[in-house]
Amino acid sequence: MGRRSSKIAGRKEAQNLKKAKLYSRIGKEVVSAVKKGGPNVTSNAALVAVLEKVKELDVPKDIVDRNIKKATEKGQEAYIEKIYEVYGYGGVSMVVEVSTDKINRSVAKIREVVKDYGGKMADSGSVLFKFRRARVVNIKVTNADKDQLLGIALDAGAEDVIDPPTYEDDTEEDISERYYKIVGSSENYSSILSKLREEGIDFESDNGSELLPNTTIEVDDEAVDLNKELMSKLLELDDVDAVYTDQK
Repeated sequence: MGRRSSKIAGRKEAQNLKKAKLYSRIGKEVVSAVKKGGPNVTSNAALVAVLEKVKELDVPKDIVDRNIKKATEKGQEAYIEKIYEVYGYGGVSMVVEVSTDKINRSVAKIREVVKDYGGKMADSGSVLFKFRRARVVNIKVTNADKDQLLGIALDAGAEDVIDPPTYEDDTEEDISERYYKIVGSSENYSSILSKLREEGIDFESDNGSELLPNTTIEVDDEAVDLNKELMSKLLELDDVDAVYTDQK
């Protein structure tokens, strides 16, 4: 399978999984907030903050209700956020974001997947410096043009609009399935989303933030496929919220 076919095969699946991971992550944040300060929003600032994010990201109300109930169940612990760093094929780096109520379980499963699919665990800090954290909105190229997005980004105070990657063997179908990224901050993110809604532009929000590579690495077709499989298997783990890579 070549680069183009590999990317096409995983594109729609990745977008669906991203939404599922968003809901899962928000659910975990609800549980942790309730464990910390109880289910009453008038006295729990942490829960209020999560509910503001729920509204911002259009997360269904039943996700919140279900996890408020879950937080009160016997034996349910608060979730802890962890980051693991991984080397993939062809010099590619990956950052794995985790929210877990059982750290030993999550690290054991991540190590198992990395070993089984040919990656290598990296020392803390050896990969993370290659990325920067930002709030990101993803807009399919068929939903808006670059000039329109630049105008929205300027009005909302966003940092940048990143063009989708292009390759020599791109077809029209390839191009139509790619995404612009509007890069913002926590302070202006709601404004960016509001302006996109005003313009009637469909978008996909982040899950609270994203890690963007400072530079990207281009690898051969075999490494593309192997790295894709490794990332896919990591994302299948319930404790894993997101996997970021500097692969082009």
